[in-house]
Amino acid sequence: MKMQAPRILLATNGSETTIPALEYGTWFAGMLNTSVDVLGIIESETMRSQVERLVEETRQRLEAQGVPHQVLFDKGRGSVVIARHTCEQEYLTVVGPLGRPAWRRVLRGRSFRRIMARTASPILYVPQKRIPLEKILLCMGGLEYAEAIAQITFQIAAIAKARVTILHVIEPVTLNYPLAQKVHTHRDNLMQIDTPQTRNLKAALNDGRQAGIITDLRLRDGNPVTEIEEEVRTGDYDMIALGSPYSAHSLRQMYMPNVTAEVAEAVNRPVLVARRKTLN
Repeated sequence: MKMQAPRILLATNGSETTIPALEYGTWFAGMLNTSVDVLGIIESETMRSQVERLVEETRQRLEAQGVPHQVLFDKGRGSVVIARHTCEQEYLTVVGPLGRPAWRRVLRGRSFRRIMARTASPILYVPQKRIPLEKILLCMGGLEYAEAIAQITFQIAAIAKARVTILHVIEPVTLNYPLAQKVHTHRDNLMQIDTPQTRNLKAALNDGRQAGIITDLRLRDGNPVTEIEEEVRTGDYDMIALGSPYSAHSLRQMYMPNVTAEVAEAVNRPVLVARRKTLN
């Protein structure tokens, strides 16, 4: 599978919590053989010198690795600035936690949720770096929106020569939907029945294997967030990939969990999120 690598937007607001993302993003760009825009976000003048220091350190690392790059500075709230730049150009945004105090996380939510809500293009969220990239967990709900994250994951895995495990979690049935009942009834032989979920899972398996990637399938039964976290813990994966069709401002979040955000905030390793079909 041949990939036209996207330009990477490597963002920092000067917080020390963004350093793993800056270091990982530099390595990741070199692996993909792509170029980088280093974005220094000035949220307050008191942080300017810290932002400039981290940007300069990142620039030096990129230069040492021979990665084409340019430096940008912009003022404003982190999620708003990132969204503005990703609207102007198609990027894969690499960013870590923006170091918000606890009271602000309670009042406004974590920075990752706001970035994900405002940014339609792919995001690689890096609270902690994991190098090299050898094992990727691709979480698929079995629905069509997961095609986007599957495509991107296989493209990256082909370059990194990483193994991909596709995870599908069969959720408990809480409403009397015929399709949900069918999936739950046949959870022990799910891949032998004909449902939209099984068709999409089989297509993803086939895509990965045709690309020459070692690809396997794991099925779990239970709460999606809990089961993904347990699979990450037991499988020791280097990257987690999830699709997300929903905005963090959707009414859905009033009564259902944002699985992507909850997993990203819990697993403490790089998480790739895609809400669009392609990188380019």
